[in-house]
Amino acid sequence: MPGTLYLIPNTLGPTDANSGALNALLPTQVQALTSKLDYFVAENAKTARAFLKLIAIDHPLAKPLQEIEIAELNVNTPPAALAQLLAPLLAGRDAGLVSEAGVPAVADPGADLVRLAHQNGIAVRPLVGPSSLLLAVMASGLNGQSFAFNGYLPTDAAQRTKRIVELEKRSRAERQTQLLIETPYRNGAMLDALAASCQPGTLICVATDLSLPTESVRTLTAAKWKAALAANKGPDFHKKPTVFLLLGQ
Repeated sequence: MPGTLYLIPNTLGPTDANSGALNALLPTQVQALTSKLDYFVAENAKTARAFLKLIAIDHPLAKPLQEIEIAELNVNTPPAALAQLLAPLLAGRDAGLVSEAGVPAVADPGADLVRLAHQNGIAVRPLVGPSSLLLAVMASGLNGQSFAFNGYLPTDAAQRTKRIVELEKRSRAERQTQLLIETPYRNGAMLDALAASCQPGTLICVATDLSLPTESVRTLTAAKWKAALAANKGPDFHKKPTVFLLLGQ
């Protein structure tokens, strides 16, 4: 009988290595289940080991950390390699799929592995934990009944502006919140583009370092963001993970 593929949420940023520190982010049942696994698929093995070290503070691992098998799955993994990652599960071994941050298989290459698991009759169990996208929608005050995640926009300024205008038009027509992310060192350029390209009344939310002590969430109209940026009163989000949301009015 095949094993189970557990979808294990990770933290959204640095977490204190103290007893109980994870409890505010991950249920103790999730931590306990994670500690019992000895095979993981992760975007980055080093990051996964750091996560397991946090788990081990309150929940001893099934094996010494150096003996736990961690296979990597990231944007460079060829599709042909996915079957090999599932081989231990088909042999009856349980496994954990861990993202770099937040929940796996959402804005994450793990989705392909989950689909293949279903195709092979492997049970998939999603576990509770932080999702930056859902936290951002919750805190934004924008439409939580209808929203879409669009990932990264083009880096070319003209193409990025064109895409923003398209998304704003869609948002206004469908009353749908549009979510975007950017490489953290380009956050400033993204907000500049949103404030300049959107209609004055369009709502824009900037949600940074969600679930972390430095968390910040601000929702303003495009016109007010433009004024804030001109006055050098923009958010403190340089090189910090940020979710951008917009809702056309």
